[in-house]
Amino acid sequence: MITAAAPGIAAIGLEPKELFVLGEVEQHPYPAERAATPCMPKPSVTVYVKRLEAAALLRREIDSADLRRHRLVVTPAGRKASAQGKALLSRAYSDRLGRLGAAEQASLLALLEKMS
Repeated sequence: MITAAAPGIAAIGLEPKELFVLGEVEQHPYPAERAATPCMPKPSVTVYVKRLEAAALLRREIDSADLRRHRLVVTPAGRKASAQGKALLSRAYSDRLGRLGAAEQASLLALLEKMS
């Protein structure tokens, strides 16, 4: 699915992994929290965060509750890019799921629920 959506994601100025980092930052804005999630290796995340900051899709802020900590904030442009990228991924998944019949979709759903 990612491969199918990659050209569209590139058209909005992101690499697929940068899209995932944006999503992670929305859920885990503090670097220590993000490091605890098995998203991708920390050095890779650092590179992507720097790129996203340079593109003004993320910014660093000092935590007002603890001035020693900083957090990453997705900017309005970052939220827009993230939403566009997620929509592209959703369409890619929908296109693939549309190839399955109703019974196959039900079987897939049952298998996915069993795995979760």
